[in-house]
Amino acid sequence: WLSLLDTRLGLGLILTIVLLTACGRSGNGEASTPTPAVAPAATAQNAPAPKDHPRLRVQTLDGKDWDLAQQRGKWVLVNYWATWCGPCLQEMPELSAMAAMRQHLVVIGLAYDETEPAELRAFLAQHPVTYPIARVSVYSPPEDFGVPRTLPTSWLIGPDGRIVRKYSSQVTARMLDDDIAAHGGPKAG
Repeated sequence: WLSLLDTRLGLGLILTIVLLTACGRSGNGEASTPTPAVAPAATAQNAPAPKDHPRLRVQTLDGKDWDLAQQRGKWVLVNYWATWCGPCLQEMPELSAMAAMRQHLVVIGLAYDETEPAELRAFLAQHPVTYPIARVSVYSPPEDFGVPRTLPTSWLIGPDGRIVRKYSSQVTARMLDDDIAAHGGPKAG
């Protein structure tokens, strides 16, 4: 029985180390340069869609209902992040600026951790963004997007509601602008 307990504790420790490493956190708690969990070429490839037209209905921290189906006609970035993820925090200001400046782009942040809503609100007061944030449980994430292998993970959804691209690392404005333009959307500038 003790051997089984030791095995479970060991696996839990290994999983924690892998998650922290994938998120770019160094041993001293500071964010480090992110190391993608997949080869760089794979992060830029078209991702297989979990569904042709994925569904996402969440309640944002401000109590509003947010529905992906109501965003048709716009480009949408669904962004999984966590408060403890250094690379996630690094991309938030750029995503916030894009959400504010690009009329054709909607961003929804999905806080993928078990932080309580009040704690998330306090965190966001220190790290404000212009786009809505919803808390999703690590135990039951949105079915059509599933469990991310790394954080941050983002999905670019086209105006027709289809997944265009999956990013398994930080997203930049240039990446989004280039991918939107490559798939028939407006060019930046």
